Amino acid sequence: MKKLLIATTALVATAGMASADITISGHAAAGIYSHLSNKDGNAIVKEKAGVVGVISDSEKTTIDGMASTLTVAVNADVDAADMDTLVDAVEVAQRLYDDTVAAGLDATTAANDLAFKKAVVAAATGTAHTPAKAASVGTYSSDGVYSNAGVDFTMTGATDNGISFSATVNIDAGNEIDAGDFELDGADGGTAGLGAVSMTGTFGTLTFDNSGIDNLYSDATTHDMSYSTTVGSVALTVGHSVGALAADADYAKATSFSAGTTLSGMAFTLTGSETAAGTSASLAMSYALNDTVTITADTDQVAGAESVQTIGAATTLNGVSVSVESANNSTWDVDLGYTAGGFALTYGVDETDGWTATATAALGGGATFAAGVNDEDSMYAGVSFAF
Repeated sequence: MKKLLIATTALVATAGMASADITISGHAAAGIYSHLSNKDGNAIVKEKAGVVGVISDSEKTTIDGMASTLTVAVNADVDAADMDTLVDAVEVAQRLYDDTVAAGLDATTAANDLAFKKAVVAAATGTAHTPAKAASVGTYSSDGVYSNAGVDFTMTGATDNGISFSATVNIDAGNEIDAGDFELDGADGGTAGLGAVSMTGTFGTLTFDNSGIDNLYSDATTHDMSYSTTVGSVALTVGHSVGALAADADYAKATSFSAGTTLSGMAFTLTGSETAAGTSASLAMSYALNDTVTITADTDQVAGAESVQTIGAATTLNGVSVSVESANNSTWDVDLGYTAGGFALTYGVDETDGWTATATAALGGGATFAAGVNDEDSMYAGVSFAF
């Protein structure tokens, strides 16, 4: 009887495994890096260069207009007390920016406020438009070697009434870099982590992942749950943060949404986010003129800031791609690319003279070589593997 019981138990366990769909995949990477941005919660800000000058009449008017905010009336001759107040205002703006970034929220408004107050101090001291190098708000890494490996388990199944469900578990160990952002992510814990758990049916898809779902407007990973469905030709997604994002109660909850549709060959996408700072929203449009040229436009308004309108165009011909964008806030981007077989080169530059250059090559068998360098003297080079 004892042997029979063991055999019966084994049979039930085997039947349970056979009814499940479990996919196992692996990945690994190794290489070298130098002067990458450390993932320390602070952005490394590059200030724009300009021409040395004195306070103009328009600048003085702008500074005088900030009297209610800075509690001082700034004149061409600023006394020590007024300057102390101005400097204090910059420090407060810096702390607000740091707290916003640390909370994982969109920091555009806080960054603009900080930059404006810095400009006021510069103008008040007669150094408006003085060229400046990159400001070390964050920190850079030294030279180093990265190597990491991981295993991902994806489990899927379905209920008797047709609701499919899935869950993921991953194990990662080693040191990682973020090649897209030239950032050193640091060491993984080397422990198993539960990823998203989702359920899909005629009602749509419901996903749960504690602080692991991106805000649909800012891409900051802050949401705990999301719901997506399709109504007619419109794809809808809503994300929500159930708990606090930071110790500060002002950052308690956040909700974001996305709606997209295509009408007469024009693709429209509306995204937005509601946080303690207010409502932010963006409306983007894309239209393919032909097989090689696409026109884009969007209007974006961050909570508490002026809206920004951007237009752009992209074309690809014989492996060569060109993309340009320009906005009404004096920012622009130009990106160039070349692809041939499994080899690709990219180069991008913006209004700050900041540039990046990358190269990738498929080596076959799931291996890829990648290297990059930018204007901050940051670089990486290595190989990644998919199993």
